Amino acid sequence: MLEDVERWLNTRSWAVDDRPLKKLIAAKRSANSTVSVVLPALNEEETVGEIVAVIRRELMTRKVPLVDEIVVIDSGSTDRTSEVAAEAGARVVHRDEILPRIPAVPGKGEVLWRSLLVTSGDIVCFIDADLKEFSADFVSGIVGPLLTDPGVDLVKAMYDRPLGSAAGQGGRVTELMARPLLNMHWPQLAGFVQPLGGEYAARRSLLEQLPFPVGYGVELGMLIDALHLVGLDSLAQVDVGVRKHRHQDGQALGRMAATIYRTAQLRLARGHLVRPEITQFVRGEDGFEPRTHSVDMEERPPMAEIAEYVERKAA
Repeated sequence: MLEDVERWLNTRSWAVDDRPLKKLIAAKRSANSTVSVVLPALNEEETVGEIVAVIRRELMTRKVPLVDEIVVIDSGSTDRTSEVAAEAGARVVHRDEILPRIPAVPGKGEVLWRSLLVTSGDIVCFIDADLKEFSADFVSGIVGPLLTDPGVDLVKAMYDRPLGSAAGQGGRVTELMARPLLNMHWPQLAGFVQPLGGEYAARRSLLEQLPFPVGYGVELGMLIDALHLVGLDSLAQVDVGVRKHRHQDGQALGRMAATIYRTAQLRLARGHLVRPEITQFVRGEDGFEPRTHSVDMEERPPMAEIAEYVERKAA
């Protein structure tokens, strides 16, 4: 491991208990900072309500005013995601209502990018909407360093990811694709335990300068681009315990891995994929049948280049 990474692990990797809530509230008041929490959601009626309720109950009270707003961005749910989130106390915005001048495309990164236009916090915290047994530590843990250390610009959550009854076996795309890519091509990022994790927080001033891959590659792309823009010492991670969520099947993971590879490839050479598709196989009545899926190719520009966002900031 690089000496820089070893030093970084000792100085920029923390546990949630390192910063008690009282310390965070005092730092927030002293800096006059505001915090927005964003949940990108697609058919998450079983989990989104509890996540919103926990954040409101534990981090949005008079005694603990850590979070100023919680916004659920619904990207086209066909279940009761929007209703459940609203009933739990979130402000719900549909993806297609944000920046209608630019037609929306499917993808998590698309939702996160658009969320910058409908939130106002100096610090923006992203939380996946499929988490089970959710703890408010996921929010307070990753927001903490941004409130207490002005030299930190982006914080990723790190955690154990059990797969069924097997501890530490979650994150298969991370171990089979993302971690090897980072270690080989961006070794300064080799210290991140969960580089693809969907729970992270960043200063708005950084997020508005970053391009956003529209799909699953958004976390990897953001981490690499942030490294180049602000440097390793501006990045950090916090241990928040255990992350439980629903797991994807093998073919979905294959498509995710292809998107991760494509995101890395663009950042290595800014070139073009020879074939921006991935073919997988399923067994049918007559044997194995091919199923071809396109790989996300599009990226959204830094929000600071969008006229509507610039006008909103100036207002």
